[in-house]
Amino acid sequence: MKLYKNFNIAKNHKRSLILIGNFDGVHLGHQKLFKLANSYKKRFNLNIGVLTFEPMPKMFFNKDIKNFRISNNNQKNIILKSLGVDFIITQKFDEKFSKIKSEFFIKEILSKKLEAKYIFVSTNFKFGNKREGDVNQLIKNEKIHNYKIVKPQPLILSQKVISSSYIRSLLERGNLKKTNRLLGRNWSIEGMVQKGRQQGKKIGFPTCNLDIKDYVIATPGVYAVNVKRKNSNKPLKAIANLGYRPTFNQKKILLEVHIFNFSGNLYNKYLSIEFIKFIRKEKKFKNVNQLRKQIQSDLKVAKKS
Repeated sequence: MKLYKNFNIAKNHKRSLILIGNFDGVHLGHQKLFKLANSYKKRFNLNIGVLTFEPMPKMFFNKDIKNFRISNNNQKNIILKSLGVDFIITQKFDEKFSKIKSEFFIKEILSKKLEAKYIFVSTNFKFGNKREGDVNQLIKNEKIHNYKIVKPQPLILSQKVISSSYIRSLLERGNLKKTNRLLGRNWSIEGMVQKGRQQGKKIGFPTCNLDIKDYVIATPGVYAVNVKRKNSNKPLKAIANLGYRPTFNQKKILLEVHIFNFSGNLYNKYLSIEFIKFIRKEKKFKNVNQLRKQIQSDLKVAKKS
């Protein structure tokens, strides 16, 4: 799979199917869309390309939004590759790009640069300066620019449209079980292990500390997790605390992971933390002894998960 950072794509990737969107989380709704795209791919013998934006437009226009993503770019790209995507264009979304007119986007980018044959967009897709462009404008230009718009139906389960915003709300409410079901896999956070304040080690439970960057903040609390290391297919069972560590009066959200029966230095190692089960919400304890006792109880639950 080829990765591009602009619209100057290889000749063999022109005249392709182009799917436009953030595809945050690449959930079951997105997977349904890529299944449809693959049927077009086989029928018309075309490549599948994804056009996505970095940062996500919502985060660009709302600087106050810090913790928003379900998955990072690396995770997203790996999943998209597994879904049959041939190339991804990750366009930098900045002030200049945000001011591009919708007409220019259609004529100069979709038509001239990409020579798109089929364009997959959601019915509420907006683009161009001040979100002036919409799906109706794209459809009106079909014959002029020789492409065809495909508007797939959203995936609806239990009378609920499966969307990235819905999955974020599930994570924020602590419904990990449903989140994992709608993602079609266990939700995970990737990051580099940092040197912490050694609080876990002092009370007998050494942890790997990860900054969660701009991932959505799931309900702060204790989780049973699996830890995956780069270049290793064997997951390590662990327990994690996602939160602010109120017993130690911390204010920054942190992901702390205690791996069972593990000895070794993981500082500056890149880990993937896969969330298996929500155990309990985070709370403040009167003293370290109370916290230690609770952790021992949590460990028993996590080891059975």
